[in-house]
Amino acid sequence: MNRPVPLAVACGNYDRTRPLIDGQVLIEGCRPVFLPQSPGEMFFRAFVHEEFDVSELSLSSYTMRRAKGDCPYVGIPVFLSRAFRHSAIYVRTDRDITRPEDLRDRLVGVPEYQVTAAVWVRGLLQEEYRVSPRDLRWVSGGLEMPGRIEKIPFTPPSGVSLEGAPAGKTLSGLLEEGRIDALIAPQAPSCFTRGVPTVGRLFAHFGVDEEEYYRRTGIFPIMHIVGIRTSLAARHPWLPATVYKAFAAAKDIAVAALSDPDALKISLPSLTWSAERAQALMGKDFWPYGLAANAGTLKVFLRYHFEQGLSQRRLTPDELFAPSTASQWKV
Repeated sequence: MNRPVPLAVACGNYDRTRPLIDGQVLIEGCRPVFLPQSPGEMFFRAFVHEEFDVSELSLSSYTMRRAKGDCPYVGIPVFLSRAFRHSAIYVRTDRDITRPEDLRDRLVGVPEYQVTAAVWVRGLLQEEYRVSPRDLRWVSGGLEMPGRIEKIPFTPPSGVSLEGAPAGKTLSGLLEEGRIDALIAPQAPSCFTRGVPTVGRLFAHFGVDEEEYYRRTGIFPIMHIVGIRTSLAARHPWLPATVYKAFAAAKDIAVAALSDPDALKISLPSLTWSAERAQALMGKDFWPYGLAANAGTLKVFLRYHFEQGLSQRRLTPDELFAPSTASQWKV
């Protein structure tokens, strides 16, 4: 009798993963142990120590390793984190930075040059506003803790100015002190959340800008994917499709709950009308999984990644994923 395959699964504790974590959705043929973690810890442990059988992964870090040909994971088209990133640009409000073009020649902090949010923001600046990565001077370091370094070493492209933050300094602190002019980060820096008056968002009405961006491009940026240890997938060829199926079922449960007005599942007063607004803008499946529904968005990201010097070669979307997850059966 075949025994269930034990899986150490690292992922965030989101509404779209909770049906898996609490056992409402099962991964067929497997005995998973879920290890909910923050993205920073999870990605470090996944890529530096390769600790997990199944892990949520940074799309950028995964793409770097995939392009190099040394990635310990094979992807499945499950996108646990997505976010528009107009809101991820924070600036000093006393430096006459009111438009993206005003970032030229400025010192701009970034947790790591290769973080996925920064890839999307640089692509946005280049494509929408003709502001090249070479037009900015980059400073990398920990957002709230000093000493952060790039998880995956790389050489900055020719013409890109990139230096580390001063020893003992954080990016949030540097922005608050005025030692950098702007900051690009997936998390809001503490200087912003504390209400420091000289720190604000570049796109003050980012919601309007992000909706307009989606209407023009059809892009809902992808931040994280899910990877399965390559050696494990090789031993169990059925595993990628089975794990994909479970994550997709969990997401469908979460998305359906957003439109249930009976008792709000998330502590957000505008939840019902926000869900309806998202459906009107993006369609019924506004958080799609699968390769086919996301190939266009992935193609744009992979172009940005290559153009920004992070990929050794330009990948195609299908190269990211286990072949068995490229298409799914239908009734």
